[in-house]
Amino acid sequence: MTAPLARRALAEAVGSAALVAVVVGSGIQATELTRDVGVQLLADSLATVFGLGVLIALLGPVSGAHFNPLVTLAAWATGRRGKDGPTARDVAVYVPAQIVGAVVGAIVADAMFGEPLVQWSTRNRFAGHLWLGEVVATAGLILLVLGLARTGRTHLGPVAVASYIGAAYWFTSSTSFANPAVTIGRTFTDTFAGIAPGSLGPFIAAQLVGAALGLGLVLAVFGRPAPAQTGAVPLQGGPELAATTLP
Repeated sequence: MTAPLARRALAEAVGSAALVAVVVGSGIQATELTRDVGVQLLADSLATVFGLGVLIALLGPVSGAHFNPLVTLAAWATGRRGKDGPTARDVAVYVPAQIVGAVVGAIVADAMFGEPLVQWSTRNRFAGHLWLGEVVATAGLILLVLGLARTGRTHLGPVAVASYIGAAYWFTSSTSFANPAVTIGRTFTDTFAGIAPGSLGPFIAAQLVGAALGLGLVLAVFGRPAPAQTGAVPLQGGPELAATTLP
């Protein structure tokens, strides 16, 4: 990652904003077109897969296309500090940029569809089985992202990460947020993709647990980090889901 830090932070903010705009906007569009919740989720997940893949391919060469604080922290924590991965200074700049970008993305999506620009979500997601879903989704995401870096296959990031997030929409109970920045952003919209502020804390706690589990799996499967290789660590996140970036 040779671009100046300011440019990389901007890429992270723009990418996070675009990701949340895709997740929230496609959710609003889907609910306006059909009342079938399954079709709504299908539309939202497909839009997220395509949007996320494009964003990783476009912005990966600039910032690594993390769009997710946990991916940034995981890349920093696995011994790539200042080599081909983020430094502590990068982390301190990336994470706020990702969160601010995610909030802006939710506001822009609401504006595009004539929704109130800022309206706290009333969509309650406070349940143990949803938290378990976030642990599983986040652990899998961290394992995938770092596993690609360990095996020299970061060029597969756009397809692999987007595909994983699309699958996790359906195989996890939480629909795979797996991204604290995206989760925070989605509290600002009272629409299909929203999450009530009261559900925020446990979701992020579950994501942190999942990230730690994912790091443990990386060590168990791939062993100790090899010397840093050329190439940035791809993505994130979120729905979800980005991960991340639903209901």
